[in-house]
Amino acid sequence: MALFVAGLNHKTAPVELREQLAVEEDKLRELLRDVRALDVLEELVILSTCNRVEVYGVAGAPGEARAAAFRELARFRGVEPAAIEPLLYTHVDGEAVQHAFRVAASLDSMMLGEPQILGQVKDAFALAQSAQTVGPTLHALFSQAFAVAKKVRTETEIGRHAVSVSFAAVELAKKIFTRLEGRAVLLVGAGEMGELAARHLVEQGAFPIYVTNRTWARAQEMARALSGTAVPFDERLTAMADVDIVITSTGAPQAVVTRDGVAGIMAERRGRPLFFIDIAVPRDVEASVNTLAGVYCYDIDDLKQVVDANMRERLREAQRAEGLVEREAGKFLARLSDLEVVPTIVSLRERVEAIRAAEVRRALARLPDASPETREAMDALSSAIVNKILHAPITKLRESRRAGAHRSWMDVVHELFGLGRNA
Repeated sequence: MALFVAGLNHKTAPVELREQLAVEEDKLRELLRDVRALDVLEELVILSTCNRVEVYGVAGAPGEARAAAFRELARFRGVEPAAIEPLLYTHVDGEAVQHAFRVAASLDSMMLGEPQILGQVKDAFALAQSAQTVGPTLHALFSQAFAVAKKVRTETEIGRHAVSVSFAAVELAKKIFTRLEGRAVLLVGAGEMGELAARHLVEQGAFPIYVTNRTWARAQEMARALSGTAVPFDERLTAMADVDIVITSTGAPQAVVTRDGVAGIMAERRGRPLFFIDIAVPRDVEASVNTLAGVYCYDIDDLKQVVDANMRERLREAQRAEGLVEREAGKFLARLSDLEVVPTIVSLRERVEAIRAAEVRRALARLPDASPETREAMDALSSAIVNKILHAPITKLRESRRAGAHRSWMDVVHELFGLGRNA
């Protein structure tokens, strides 16, 4: 039986096809059972996200199993199999292990280092377990993948640096205020990135939140979504006097925050700094606002510079993470090979021990007057002989595992000692 993973992702397939193939959680259990019923896989996990659809399996013929699984997926989703086949990749044994570890550690994600994929992999594994399609090999694989992902997070800084514009705004805010707990925020406009930046600030403890927009109904809607307070658009400067952070994303053709307006409210702030995050294009905040004492203003280009610098940091950390994954994959493969030879070793010992015990009983039956000491000596002698006989084949099995030739030696041992095929 070979361990394999086959699938397509954001690197190999367009989003239009990935959307068609994505399987909702409530339907995934049905798909797992349908694929398992094909009797081409011993074990099965299906990972379906917006960026990838992958089949992890254990099968005697991985190519046949892959084809069957994706034919079933295509049928399930109403897609032509011919549209899928050219886009699939397949990894077997060692490559499959390394791929699984990279996916869980977010080294294969569209956004390098993003944390969501680990939760998605855990959910896929838990669902497969509940559908009873997970066996010992995939259980060991995914358990170790989760451990490796955690190790990557703790031993590298791949997830530390913000690589989205909205979260880069939070990083810059921390440089001004150190702590964001209790910092008041005003959101000017209802742009998507502005809203996302505001949500990130709320997650960091910023509060209260005020929202203003030219359309009053939209301001109220956004305020409710952020558990904040709506402010009339013509009162935005008054609101700025009481907040610490202003996020602007209006889409207006000219600036809605002027230097004169901000200068007028800074006197009321008594030295408290005011931080602007201008995500709009064209810019909402006049560039000269940045010349005022105690005012810090960053526009979309500033945020992009932070994102680019942080992405370079993530790439450097990813190189460290790749080395860690490679080492962990090697260790896991060694353990996996051990798992393969252990049943044969156990079966061999049980077979020979049964022969030894039967022969000792037969001999003692012809020696009814044998003393307890004699009986103990015969038992010890026969055990020693068995251990010496088994030493060579067991050692060879373990050595062949390290050399990657254990399957042929397992066949030899099975044949020589008449072991069952399931051992």
